[in-house]
Amino acid sequence: MRVLLIKTSSLGDVIHTLPALTDAMRAVPGIQFDWVVEEGFAEIPTWHPTVARVIPVAIRRWRKNLWQTFKNGEWRQFKQRLRDTRYDLVIDAQGLLKSAWLTRYVKAPIVGLDKHSAREPLAARFYDLAYPVPLGQHAVERLRQLFAQALGYQVPAGLGDYGLDRSRLLDASSEAAPFVLFLHGTTWVTKHWPELYWRQLAERMIGQGLEVHLPWGNPAEKARAERIAAGLDKAVVLPKLNLKGVAKVLASAQGCVAVDTGLGHLAAALDVPTLSLFGPTNPGLTGAYGKSQVHLAGDYPACAPCLQKKCTYQPTPEDKRRFDIEREWPLCFTRLNPERVASQLGSLLLAKEHP
Repeated sequence: MRVLLIKTSSLGDVIHTLPALTDAMRAVPGIQFDWVVEEGFAEIPTWHPTVARVIPVAIRRWRKNLWQTFKNGEWRQFKQRLRDTRYDLVIDAQGLLKSAWLTRYVKAPIVGLDKHSAREPLAARFYDLAYPVPLGQHAVERLRQLFAQALGYQVPAGLGDYGLDRSRLLDASSEAAPFVLFLHGTTWVTKHWPELYWRQLAERMIGQGLEVHLPWGNPAEKARAERIAAGLDKAVVLPKLNLKGVAKVLASAQGCVAVDTGLGHLAAALDVPTLSLFGPTNPGLTGAYGKSQVHLAGDYPACAPCLQKKCTYQPTPEDKRRFDIEREWPLCFTRLNPERVASQLGSLLLAKEHP
């Protein structure tokens, strides 16, 4: 059976789809998937054994210059790739109008979430069959349920399996000192754990005999990493890495501390013990999913989780007395101070050493 999967972005969403592929691989002998995914994440599907072909799409880039996209033939080539293979089924796992629109170019039955389950209800109009999947569950479990209905099997009991071969990313010749990885970069300003806290946590980890490694993906993240590491002999600012390079570093780490970021989901997929820090967002729906994953939520009583990209909280006089408003912002993260995070991380690493 050959299935075309539409799940274009984001990084976390792409990673959340992998356990559903593993379920399908075990339930339907011989099944293969071709996966339409944003070009920036095209590496990830190749890591799963049931993915036969990756078809990159560049919706984000194409939107910026539609005329150039049509003129240079990229759009025509993409449509031709969809038509080159005969599929038994198309699964739109995104549930958006942009993903449903891509299904128009494939001559095969199209399935997806029904109007009560999809993020954009109008997307369900594009499908031949639309399935109900209850809201309020983790994204991984919702995708597992969609695939099970579409392909006719029961969702396996227990935690989903990402199906990745972690050993392929490990460098057998490496004798690096034990280290923890700080995934400090994220998109929303409100999801950033205060830089002051990262610095204090780095000092604590180094004091316990571990190195701290800091990846980065853009100039702002690099500058933050350099400030966190400044003057600390065992704090290492890594060179700029592509997605596979970050995955290799993750696979070798003793553990990881992450904010709400796609790379935190990659750590979970690689079974790296990870402590994820949440301020304005809700880990119950999109938190890191897997073994050895611990979520700490900054449940500030006044507002968290607010799900806002801009913090609108007005600090009280008591807040101003207790906290450094400039360096401990947003205040929801004051519930997750370095002392608490270091204690939780220590317990997580100890559990790894003595399972």
